[in-house]
Amino acid sequence: MTLEIGDAPPSFRLLNANPNVGGEELSLEQAFGSGGLVVVFECNHCPYVVASISRMDAMADFCNQNSIGFVGINSNDPLVYENDSFENMQKRAKKGMPYPYLHDSEQDIARAYGAKRTPEFFLFGADRRLVYKGRMDDSPRDPNDVSSRELNAAIVAILGGSEPTITVTESIGCSVKWKS
Repeated sequence: MTLEIGDAPPSFRLLNANPNVGGEELSLEQAFGSGGLVVVFECNHCPYVVASISRMDAMADFCNQNSIGFVGINSNDPLVYENDSFENMQKRAKKGMPYPYLHDSEQDIARAYGAKRTPEFFLFGADRRLVYKGRMDDSPRDPNDVSSRELNAAIVAILGGSEPTITVTESIGCSVKWKS
């Protein structure tokens, strides 16, 4: 299944690796802000994610300041990359991650959303409908080469009460590491 623009988000309740933000578990309902929600499928090992961490942290802060929830979900199989284990998620989160970092150990949520890559972003508006999916920007590996910031533009659009001009982009990153 792949979410399409206008779809409601599949529900979840997942373990949270970040003790500083959110509880031990976090549900979709708890993750939503009054202005919407950004869900990013991410991990610890992917160089595209690693190079985007400071931008994702800044995006999470921007979202929180504007009543939009922001959560990261790691769906990767830790048997493929040990660095993506829950314990390693906790280590990364303790370094100051400003948003909940959820563990999709059964990979059900990645499948329900149709996530294919890390990082991959899904933006839901205040009406809880998908308004944007894809990449954060056009250069996840090098912030100096960014020329378009599609996720930011989509967020600014919904904050201004309009629909994003661009609603779907191809995410750039590593493939989700599925269980065998």
